[in-house]
Amino acid sequence: MTRLVSIGEAMVERGPGGDGPDAAIRFSGDTFNTAWYLARAQPDWQIDYLTQVGEDATSDAFLDFALASGIGTGHIARHPSREMGQYVIEVTDGERSFEYARETSAARMLASDEARLLDGLRGADIVYFSGITLAILPEDHRELLFDVMGEVQAEGAIVAFDPNIREALWSDTDEMRGAIMEAALSSDIILPSFAEEARLFGDAEPKATMARYLSAGAQSVVVKNGAGPIHYSVSDTAGTHQPGTVAQIIDTTAAGDSFNAGFLGHLISGHSPAEAVAAASQLAEEVIQHHGALLNDAG
Repeated sequence: MTRLVSIGEAMVERGPGGDGPDAAIRFSGDTFNTAWYLARAQPDWQIDYLTQVGEDATSDAFLDFALASGIGTGHIARHPSREMGQYVIEVTDGERSFEYARETSAARMLASDEARLLDGLRGADIVYFSGITLAILPEDHRELLFDVMGEVQAEGAIVAFDPNIREALWSDTDEMRGAIMEAALSSDIILPSFAEEARLFGDAEPKATMARYLSAGAQSVVVKNGAGPIHYSVSDTAGTHQPGTVAQIIDTTAAGDSFNAGFLGHLISGHSPAEAVAAASQLAEEVIQHHGALLNDAG
């Protein structure tokens, strides 16, 4: 059985109306979304999530939701004084905006214990994390995470990384660039988004993004590009894929997260790089035609 461990922050999403008792509550977060779509598409895999949550009722509800979704929670620690981060969606004239509260989230402590990290990651066939995973961690915890991932990689795990660049989560641009590229040096598969990479690194075209990460040592790079051509180089097989035309884009939340799930699921299951990219693109196209990060929450 293939085992994938996804590392990061799951958050509480409160729908329009704020955070009162009648507000709709969902659970989301980039690496959690990818785990959710993988569990949905690969029921024979063992999908585990590694994070920290609180000891409150909302954290209990999240654990119940993850288990019901086929995601293992055995490596989710409970923090005695912190709770899950959250964000509130407000809708004005049909446009969504987000207000985040995550500075004291329990997930910021997910890499505080080396023994717990090793226990959670050891035996994984695939370890998946993102730039948001890195951004929420204190610098010493981030370095510990790199060290532990290096150990399990040396034991045979494939490390997959989505840079998922969110400048607002970082206090220093140079630190952000350095952490992203340090993660790239530790990763076998990198799944960047061109618009973000162009903004942070000044890449002129998707091929430049791909070349930079291949030079860092990645074996496989897939550059997501919105509605534009997706460029990929996967184990020396290079190509492009043009996403299909979507009649109406409803909500782009989790487009990249679902793409990553589709790609990893198909590639590791033995499909060709072209087939894996095409399947990933098709899943993302489905997701953006619905509201919300997870299709079963679509409204």
